[in-house]
Amino acid sequence: MTTTSNPHGALEFVIHVERLYTALATAALREPGTGHEPSLGGKLLYAGSLNAEARALLVAANIAGAASLAVSADADARKLALREGVVDFLVTSLDEALRILKNEIRKRTTVAVCVASESKASETDFAGEMLRRGVRSDLTSGIEAVLPDADQVLLAWSVASETAQWLPKLDAIALHCIGSDSSPACATARRWLRLAPRYLGRMAQGLRLLRCDEQTAVKLQQEIREQVERGEIGISVDVWQSRKGQAEWSSFAPLTR
Repeated sequence: MTTTSNPHGALEFVIHVERLYTALATAALREPGTGHEPSLGGKLLYAGSLNAEARALLVAANIAGAASLAVSADADARKLALREGVVDFLVTSLDEALRILKNEIRKRTTVAVCVASESKASETDFAGEMLRRGVRSDLTSGIEAVLPDADQVLLAWSVASETAQWLPKLDAIALHCIGSDSSPACATARRWLRLAPRYLGRMAQGLRLLRCDEQTAVKLQQEIREQVERGEIGISVDVWQSRKGQAEWSSFAPLTR
């Protein structure tokens, strides 16, 4: 095992999304009738103007299962959000957005809609337009990100190539290490592991991240190392961990024969 520097510019974004997701998952777990894992299905989140913070919040809301709405007068920002899967629909009016949102909220399914505003002024007044129309979101921008507790570890892993082949295998190891514990933290982590790759897409650049306890972090790294060394994972795996403010990168490489 060798220690390396952090090669991932996407890591900071993924960490921020995970912290916002944890905040949303915590809110979901407070809802009556919550099932085996946190879900904001049937809830509307208004993310506000489609800036960098709103992009992270929309991704977190997608992972948490909410229906979400944003507004933007920036054509380039809208196109990027649509291309990267941050939003599912780009519409030109609140009426169009509401037609989509009402249907998906009724079905408790995930959807993200962005309204193209004509100007910054109309973008600023969009929240007022929602109120005048009697549209009230269950959650709004300003969600406070939840940092890991002192006894929690942030663990990330990535491979340099063949991500479609190897990352699912690594994700399966992580799910196995978490196990079937019904605690809120484990249920939140399982949903994150299952859905974050879908909604982060290429923004994550083949990177995975997990918040877990120290025992799970040790077990997961041991499993990765052993499977790489046995040749069951046929590629080097970079692993990053942050514990109590201390962070380091390591690399597990197949044994040469």
